Amino acid sequence: MSELTMTAVTTESALHFVTPPPGLSPLTEFALSAVTDELYSLRAVDADGVRLFLLDPRPFFPDYAPRVSEEVLAELGTSDPAVLVVVRPGEGEAPTANLLAPVLVDLETGAALQTILENSDQPLRAPLPR
Repeated sequence: MSELTMTAVTTESALHFVTPPPGLSPLTEFALSAVTDELYSLRAVDADGVRLFLLDPRPFFPDYAPRVSEEVLAELGTSDPAVLVVVRPGEGEAPTANLLAPVLVDLETGAALQTILENSDQPLRAPLPR
């Protein structure tokens, strides 16, 4: 298992998921664009209306350091991916971040994947600190 360092995503990117994100099969082509310095919009290229929000977890969860298997990193093709987490907007509630299943991005190639952390007690819906 490798503990990942956090790398910032700074530009708009075309992402190719090496395996479709959970619940979005067969989609693999996405456009990632910044909404703010920490928040990103991930839109499916081939399916209008499919959009997720991703968050740079560093400002909100400074101790978050996901441990990812060497096999996952090999599938992605990098040992130093950017780490983002899916955010569920708060509909009358505080927004939450999925810390159990981070999205890993190779910023050089645009390869991406969402992985579920094994043997982790990270929450599926961590409230964002205010």
